[in-house]
Parts: sequence; structure tokens; C-alpha cells
Amino acid sequence: MALGSAFHPASFILLGIPGLEAYHSWIALLFCLMYIVALLGNSCLLYIIATERSLHQPMYLFLALLALADLALSSSTVPKTLSVLLSLSKEISFQACLAQMFFTHLSFITESTILLAMAFDRYVAICQPLHYSAILTRPAIVRVGLAALARGFCVMLPTVFLLQRLPYCGHREMPHSYCEHMGVARMACADIGVDIWYGLATTLLSPGLDVVLIAVSYTLILRAVFRLPSKDARLKAIGTCGSHLCVIVLFYTPAFFSFFAHRFSHGTIPQHLLILLANIYQLLPPVLNPVVYAVKTKCIRERLAQALWKAGKGC
Repeated sequence: MALGSAFHPASFILLGIPGLEAYHSWIALLFCLMYIVALLGNSCLLYIIATERSLHQPMYLFLALLALADLALSSSTVPKTLSVLLSLSKEISFQACLAQMFFTHLSFITESTILLAMAFDRYVAICQPLHYSAILTRPAIVRVGLAALARGFCVMLPTVFLLQRLPYCGHREMPHSYCEHMGVARMACADIGVDIWYGLATTLLSPGLDVVLIAVSYTLILRAVFRLPSKDARLKAIGTCGSHLCVIVLFYTPAFFSFFAHRFSHGTIPQHLLILLANIYQLLPPVLNPVVYAVKTKCIRERLAQALWKAGKGC
């Protein structure tokens, strides 16, 4: 196929997970099942929160934003990954590849920002309860959602221009199941030092900074909780934060491990494991976040049980 320009090809060929070609069909089945669970779980959360007026509170509105971010995060990569693994279509145009990379990382940064906002929500609820309704109004939550999108857009837009400026010398076969920033950059036949440093800086200054601020929030929360006179009050306060803490661990652990392994493993971790990790951090949070909130949040659990009971009665 002819080159798209003197610098980059018209398209890339995604190879899936090199070294595990014999298992591509089974991996695709697993990813497909996880994706279906993610779609159903997050859609159910959105439906319950939208239809139940008693859940139109800041904590649950943030949860709705998180569900939307989860749907965007998984949907930006999984459909193409399944197509690649099942050998339905391994080709992706250069511009479509950049678009997928952009929306994948945009969704990740947006979700990280929402998790930070949820930590602030818990801080205000526990440490400043008298000001909670005045600070976290619906317009404020809408602004947080828009700010999260704007932040992701501003962070990721330069990467598109950085990748477009690189020459690729006709290299087309990409050893990955979807397009991500460093995967595309490593296809170039030029120095990618700027891309590496920009990727490291954006990771440390967006999700990395979010983790630090979340840790500060929970330090202040725990200090306030242990000052409560009643043991029951302390347990109740910690319980309201439990589901959010679980979601934080599920979101950041595989993502940061994948990020730093790609940059600093220097070949000590097999390539197929790195690609699997890159897929897992796209799928694991969207799959498990609704489960965590359904199990650990009484209101969500009760509304879900009522919806299932009505559906069963209707049948």
C-alpha cells in the first residue's frame, strides 16, 4: 500500500499480542465477556441513578460521571482489539490510529480527574458537612465534568502533533492490539525523546498528581474520622469511603504498573505481558467499578435489587 505521505504510512497493521497468536480467539472471548459486563454494569448504574430521584445527590452524580468515563475508556479500544484478535480487520488508518490513541488517553485522564473530584466530595462530606450542600451543587458538578474533559483534551492534544511530526519510513506493523501513545511513537524512525519525556511529564502531572491529592484528601479524612467520639460514627464514615478506595486501587494499580513497565522494564518483561497489561487497565476498572459500588453501597444495591425484582415479575 502506498504511503500516506513522505512521513507516515496511510495505515498501520495491528498484530494483536505477538507470541500468543494461538490463544487470540480465547483472549478475544475473555475480553468480549468483560466488555459486555462493563457495558451492562455501567449502563445499569446510569439507569438507576437517572431514574431514582433520591440518588440525585453529589456522590451518585459523580458516580454517574465515572460510569460514563468507564464506558468511554473501554469502548475506545475493545471493539478494535476484538477485531484484531479475531482477524476480522487488523488494519487501521494513520488518522484513525491517532484518534483512538487520543480518545483512549483522554478517557483515562478524565476518569482520573473524576476520581479526584470524588475524593474531594468525601472530604467535604466528612470534614465540612455543614457546607456540603453549598459547595457541591449540581452546577458545580457539571463544571467538574466539563473541566475533566477539558483537562484531558489539553493534555492529549499535543501528543497528536508530536506523533504527526515523526517520520515512520514505511513501518506499518505495530506489535499491539490498539493504538496508544508510546506504541505509535516507537514505530517512528527518528528520535522520540520528546515523546518519551512528554508522556512521562503528563503521567506525573495528571494522574500522578491526582494520586497525590487523593492521598492528601484521605489523610485529612482519616484524621477527622479518628477524632469522632463514637466508634459507630467512625465505622460509618469509613464505610462511605470504602467503595471509592477500592475503585482507586483498581484504577491506578494496573495503569501505573503498565505505564512504568513499558518505559523502564528494558526487555525484562515479555512483550506479550506488557500488551496484556495495557488491555487489562482499559477493561478491569469498567468491569469491576459497578460491582464494587453495587456491593458496598446500600442505596445502589437496594435499587438494583428492586429493578431486578420488577424485571423478573414482568417476565
